[in-house]
Amino acid sequence: MNDTKKRRCVIVGGAPIIDYDNVIKYLREDDWFVFCDSGLKHLQKLQTEAEIMPDLIVGDFDSYDNPQLEDVETIVLPTVKDETDTAFAASEALRRGFDDFLIIGAIGARLDHTLVNISLLYKLYKAGCAAVLLDDYSAMTIAGKEPSYIDGSYMFFSLFNMFGPSRDITITGAKYNLSRAEVRPDAQYATSNEVAPGSTACVTVGDGELLLMKISREMSDL
Repeated sequence: MNDTKKRRCVIVGGAPIIDYDNVIKYLREDDWFVFCDSGLKHLQKLQTEAEIMPDLIVGDFDSYDNPQLEDVETIVLPTVKDETDTAFAASEALRRGFDDFLIIGAIGARLDHTLVNISLLYKLYKAGCAAVLLDDYSAMTIAGKEPSYIDGSYMFFSLFNMFGPSRDITITGAKYNLSRAEVRPDAQYATSNEVAPGSTACVTVGDGELLLMKISREMSDL
């Protein structure tokens, strides 16, 4: 495939999406879409507001029928495999040269699948890629040495240690700032922070990585 470095790969999983308008705000005209098995259930509603067609379909089709769309590449996976359909999609997009990712339909009631999908952010980060995992309430990324910014449109933001030692953590422009702090798996105290009025918060992690969750709304808002 040509010009993968100039395009973003959007991976669509099968977890629920309530606010499709929120997803569509994040989409770009030249996005390259991978639909994963039951993620195809989102296709019609996404097409209602945007001209979206799969560029690639992957899955073992144990939870959704293979649509066998003409002129759409489809990779049929075995039911017994090491990677989930969504994880395979990320690996395949990496193999094709993509370095910018948006993952939707990946946070749901199956906590095991949710945790695997969050771990994909770390995999993509370690591969040198930009990646955002979007659900109805938040946008998640990995915070590391490069500054991560949170603007005032977000209600809260939280940092979680999920990937190992994380030290020399600095937060500025927030209600609760930090300077060269450490967040440990047994001391997850960097939760539910807020951007200071009129500011943009900034997070850096000098040693290690943290999951950054930027929360845009409460569950009661949907």
